[in-house]
Amino acid sequence: MKVDPITFAVIKSGLDSIADDMAYTVVRIARSEIVKDVMDFSAALCAGDGQMVAQAKTIAQHLGAIPEAMASVLAKFEGDLREGDVVIMNDPYHGGMHLPDIFMFMPIFFGGARRAFAVVICHHTDVGGRVPGSNASDSTEIYQEGLRIPPLKLYDRGVLNTTLEALIKINVRVPDRVWGDLSAQFAAAQVGRRGLEKLLQRYGADEVDAYMQELLDYAERLTRQEIRTWPKGTYRFTDYIDSDGFSDKPIPINVAITVNGDGTLLVDYTGSSPQVKGALNSTLSFTHSLTYLSVRCVLAKNVPNNVGLFRCITVKAPEASVLNPVMPAPCAARALTGYRVFDTMLGALAQIVPDKVPAAGEGGNSVICISGLRPNRQPFIIVDMICGAWGGRPDKDGLEAVTNASQNLSNMPVEVMEAEHPVRIEDYSFVPDSCGAGQYRGGVGIRRSYRILAPEALLQLRTDRVAFQPYGLNGGEPGGSSRNFIEIGNERNALPGKITTTVVQGTLIIHEQAGAGGFGNPLLRDPSQVREDFIDGKISAAFAEQHYAVLFGPRGALDVERTARLRSTRMSTPEPSDARHGA
Repeated sequence: MKVDPITFAVIKSGLDSIADDMAYTVVRIARSEIVKDVMDFSAALCAGDGQMVAQAKTIAQHLGAIPEAMASVLAKFEGDLREGDVVIMNDPYHGGMHLPDIFMFMPIFFGGARRAFAVVICHHTDVGGRVPGSNASDSTEIYQEGLRIPPLKLYDRGVLNTTLEALIKINVRVPDRVWGDLSAQFAAAQVGRRGLEKLLQRYGADEVDAYMQELLDYAERLTRQEIRTWPKGTYRFTDYIDSDGFSDKPIPINVAITVNGDGTLLVDYTGSSPQVKGALNSTLSFTHSLTYLSVRCVLAKNVPNNVGLFRCITVKAPEASVLNPVMPAPCAARALTGYRVFDTMLGALAQIVPDKVPAAGEGGNSVICISGLRPNRQPFIIVDMICGAWGGRPDKDGLEAVTNASQNLSNMPVEVMEAEHPVRIEDYSFVPDSCGAGQYRGGVGIRRSYRILAPEALLQLRTDRVAFQPYGLNGGEPGGSSRNFIEIGNERNALPGKITTTVVQGTLIIHEQAGAGGFGNPLLRDPSQVREDFIDGKISAAFAEQHYAVLFGPRGALDVERTARLRSTRMSTPEPSDARHGA
């Protein structure tokens, strides 16, 4: 086929716009805060053969898992998909990620043939299981985590499967929210179908299909072309999860990236931890997704986000490891492991393309889940995913109070949480001195505190980076550690990073998220920028002196002469970092 560049660009942009329209539909219709406010959902379009061709600007961690989930759907229903069918699934051992993430696939037919699929994924507030939210890190087998759904038809030729509907509703704690979000997924898929039908009508089904395949090949060509410019060799990096919550044993994530001369990569996770008792195990589909998005982050902006890119990357993850678990390993809190895969991949990629990789971010969002019963005995479930800080970049400071770079989430508004649930947010602020010092500092961490207003509630924490701080790069220092506290009356005590426990009315829960790592030698940071951070309350005068050798005079004025002398001394005799920034 002769490719017309104008038509190619129009169809590519059209597919991207349709996927984004699907995402906007979810936001407008969804019932739960985790979808409509935190924005934990994704949308994509696949060609008729199941290959993903376009992604909405949604959760990057989700989207790379679509190929394996799609393969599971086609293995079950190929030859038995008709117009009006809708398939859902969530089982991690059928290509899914964890049980709260329900995939929905709608085949799109035109002219009597299947031409595409609309795909929508939402993280649901609850899918049953031993604890509200179905997201606990201390489950020990998948059977505890909730309702497992293999690929099943929710709609068969346009007719709702009321048996499946009843099964879902009776197994979840908040059926109105869950079914409302599933309905949002269905509406978004319909928007995708209608948008694609218009594109097919305008350009012809065969023409659009051919351009879809060209779009995949184009992404592969651009990816190979860029990888060929990278220095050949094998690059290794190791990062750690603090523990699985059952022991203090660290969980290593080890990667070796081999850059081949043909423009492909081999990403080998040999040496990573065996699968763990707690629910931190990452399914192979999710490990693939984090690997793909890590590489995508350092490629040129014009590389399309589709499976053409994935073709250039081979992933090796040992079976029965924390990155490729076998039954009945629990997976509910697998996102934390995904974040650490992302950090580990970037640590290795920093050796390959150092001008494109920032220092480590906060280590992934913190999940604070608070659940219980209202006075009318109706359940409430808060799933708060706190987004934090980016690491210092090769030419800019890190950001704070933003989504982790591997996601596209948003912090839940305080007003929404308080209006919907019996909880009061008493502190939502930055944590001073939590940033990793550097020529370009890391973002500071976030503090959030929750006053329990219900008579009793179940608290679940999934936090990390207590023992292993976010790393710095190119001489930058690590970010500060994460911390958790419980305050009852006037007594405050520390909490571990991962715990499920009952709390009573009036209890205050405090979470301080880790700050991000710094980039470059802190002594090269412009003293005026250090002063600006001090004036903004992001660092203290003591931090400025200890890490930047910057001194202030009366009323916070920069003491230029004393700073110059101290920096000269430090440059000639470098001081070790403090214990907070230990290796």
